[in-house]
Amino acid sequence: MKLAKPFSRLFSSSSSSLSRQHSETSTSINTTKELHAHLIRTQLHTDPSSISPVIRSYTLSPTHLDKAQLVFTQINEPTLPIFNFMIRALSQSNQPHRSLNMYKQMHGNGLFGDDQTFIFIFKTCGRSLNLKFGMMAHIHVLKLGYVSFLFVSNALIHMYGLCGDLGLSRKVFDEMSNRDLVSWNSLICGYSQCSKYREVLGLFDLMCEDNVKGDAVTMVKVLLASSHLGDKECVDYAMRYIEDNNVEIDVYLGNTMIDLYGRFGLVELARGVFDQMHERNIVSWNTMIMGYAKSGNLIRARMIFDDMPRRDVISWTSMIAGYCQCSKFDEAVMLFRDMMAAKVKPDKITVASVLSACAHLGLLDMGKAIHDYIREHDVKADVYVGNALIDMYCKCGSVEKAFEVFREMKMKDSVSWTAVIGGLAVNGFSDAAVDLFMQMLREGVRPTHGTFVGMLLACAHSGQVDIGLEYFEKMRSVYQLEPQMKHYGCVVDLLSRSGDLDGAYEFIKKMPIVPDVVVWRILLSACKLHGNVILAEVAANRLLELDPCNSGNYVLLSSTYAGADRWADAIRTRELMEDGDVPKPSGSSAIETDRVSLPSGVMSSLV
Repeated sequence: MKLAKPFSRLFSSSSSSLSRQHSETSTSINTTKELHAHLIRTQLHTDPSSISPVIRSYTLSPTHLDKAQLVFTQINEPTLPIFNFMIRALSQSNQPHRSLNMYKQMHGNGLFGDDQTFIFIFKTCGRSLNLKFGMMAHIHVLKLGYVSFLFVSNALIHMYGLCGDLGLSRKVFDEMSNRDLVSWNSLICGYSQCSKYREVLGLFDLMCEDNVKGDAVTMVKVLLASSHLGDKECVDYAMRYIEDNNVEIDVYLGNTMIDLYGRFGLVELARGVFDQMHERNIVSWNTMIMGYAKSGNLIRARMIFDDMPRRDVISWTSMIAGYCQCSKFDEAVMLFRDMMAAKVKPDKITVASVLSACAHLGLLDMGKAIHDYIREHDVKADVYVGNALIDMYCKCGSVEKAFEVFREMKMKDSVSWTAVIGGLAVNGFSDAAVDLFMQMLREGVRPTHGTFVGMLLACAHSGQVDIGLEYFEKMRSVYQLEPQMKHYGCVVDLLSRSGDLDGAYEFIKKMPIVPDVVVWRILLSACKLHGNVILAEVAANRLLELDPCNSGNYVLLSSTYAGADRWADAIRTRELMEDGDVPKPSGSSAIETDRVSLPSGVMSSLV
């Protein structure tokens, strides 16, 4: 029976290629249902030739795949095109393995498939990482002679690459008599996925020698390989290649270029790529924000942020982290409040960043509110969030809460131990800090430079000079940690607090590195406390050479003279500061509003 109009005009039962059928716009599902109903009424729904257009239309609509499956079960002896319709649709579904079962059923019906069949079977094997089935289908391809088909071989290369068998992927590639760009890209993508970055660059060189021009897919993989290898020269070459060969910059290549330019600090080149992209996604905007933030240009980063058509948690977090990295902690806190008002749920990176801001600003109430939010809203708290909480509580003077967080952490690293030890030390719990350090060693956690800073501070606060000096010596002898300036400063503080100013001065003179202003200022402060005018003058002279514009140096020396009743020298020192036009910094204070402590002039609350 001939199909009644308009069905005969809308649906053709001719077996044209699947690739062309896939690119056609599917006919209205309503029209398909009308045709299906017509075939049921005329009892032609079991005829493969008549029902084929209905199957094709249903399989082109992901929401009607189950309908297609039902129609398929009612067909008497499905034809190869019908099996191909089903295999293609199932291979693209959320259950791609069903297409392999369909292939087995096709074989059971005495049909062996064609080039279109195997293209989608290999895609399925790649998606489901079913190497065994893919190798079996490869044997079928060899027997049927389809390996000479370009698209089939390309699908094979891609499948083997996804499954991690680069040897077979390269073997198929090498045996091809004819290759196109897809062949090269399929092999390059396989090597890239398996982190064989040098091989990626080697293939790109061979590709250029073969006069095959790369596209956006090629260049994304080449740029990523160059970046992973840390080969800036290769990155530069790839960037020039893109420009010289007019490679179309799609959203993925554009994002990769923006990211790499941002990492190398070439933020204006990144902005140039961003501006010329015809299509951008949220990753493009976020990457541009991170590039500006990393370069310290927070004004431009905020402009990008404010211009975004849509923001996600990464957008907010990138901006907040950027403010923190540039010590703009009050801006970070205010932006976090805006984020909460916009009802965007923070992630672990967001809360770790804003907790760092709270620590620097002393915002204990806000830190507690964030801690409550983490627990109440199931924010994934890993070791980094735990460490940020410990740091915040310690810097805000709430050592008990810090220790509570430490005890509750399921996983701890050396930073966790160091943060608590340092927090205990600076808050006057020296004995507890020493005990925790010993426990850390018993549990096999290797101390870091920061750990020894905490230990030296603890010894300085508790007056345990000999133990502190012993730990300082063990840094190098036992733990192979070369002391840094901060450790030398801690030893000077250790000796100075005990009243051994001469010992501190001798230690400074024997330092293997040139002491900085902090070391000399520690000595000068101790001289003021102990009334040692002679050493105070030595330290002050060094400070005036190294940091002549710091008013604190003059004030300390003047106070030392005053403490020794050398008022003329005290007045002269003050006059030196005035004659040198040394600015005296104004004081600042903090206030608490509602639940949040903020710098004066900033009124807000945590939503």
